Amino acid sequence: MEKEIDLFALYLHNVKKTSENTKLSYQRDLNKLKLYMEERGICAVDAIREEDLDAYIFYLEKKKLKAATISRNIASIKAFYHFMYKSGMITEDISEELKAPKIEKKLPEILSVYEVSRLMEQPEESSPKGIRDKAMLELLYATGIRVTELISLRVQDVNLQTGLVVCRDESKERAVPFGIEARKALIRYLEDGRECLMKTPSLDFLFVNCSGQPMSRQGFWKLIKYYAKKAGIKSDITPHTLRHSFAAHLVENGADLRSVQEMLGHSDISTTQIYAAMNYNRIREAYARAHPRG
Repeated sequence: MEKEIDLFALYLHNVKKTSENTKLSYQRDLNKLKLYMEERGICAVDAIREEDLDAYIFYLEKKKLKAATISRNIASIKAFYHFMYKSGMITEDISEELKAPKIEKKLPEILSVYEVSRLMEQPEESSPKGIRDKAMLELLYATGIRVTELISLRVQDVNLQTGLVVCRDESKERAVPFGIEARKALIRYLEDGRECLMKTPSLDFLFVNCSGQPMSRQGFWKLIKYYAKKAGIKSDITPHTLRHSFAAHLVENGADLRSVQEMLGHSDISTTQIYAAMNYNRIREAYARAHPRG
């Protein structure tokens, strides 16, 4: 299966233009399937039968994996088999009957406006690191960009005059506006923080760590958890919590879904509609609490 998985990865990269993280996720899922089959003496793709795939899904369920994890594995297998069938490597797509477990959709965790304000107050702007941390938190909440996009930003991607930040991946780019507080924090960082942290003057990454190297995902995760604890926020927040909060607060205050979709970079508006559902739930709760006949 190794050759077929490698070809599938090339297809994802060259044709589908998927992100590196998505491609690696597919590969991880398929390599687990490959290992399972090899342990049972099945080494060739065309030797795998429909019941072997069913047995593999049953094996994942017995391991008590979450429904979402099993569903993702099934999606990877289906995409892989669809690719092989369309490419003529196999004569039948035996993955068609695989059924994903039902997933209970949970609304994303978001912070209140008060909690966001508390979080933004935590970095101590008496040091270059604190100035940088403040700018990163403000920009993340102001734009709703992904943490990978945040740490990949170059200095030239931020236009302080127009109040726009440009995010890029392999196939497209989008410009996202940011507001006054983020602009103030960025100006302070560029004037008083970044140069003090830089070790290599030619490095054009916007945010750097205390060693002068580009900020890492892990570094920022630790940073946000540290400030959340300092702010007294009880929920276990991640950088994605600020992205969810950005979108939910925009919708709650009247932003239209299409605009929020574009800012978030969602390819399908159905992904963005969850924030409208969250707002609808809050309206219903407010009605039930306040209406005399609610």
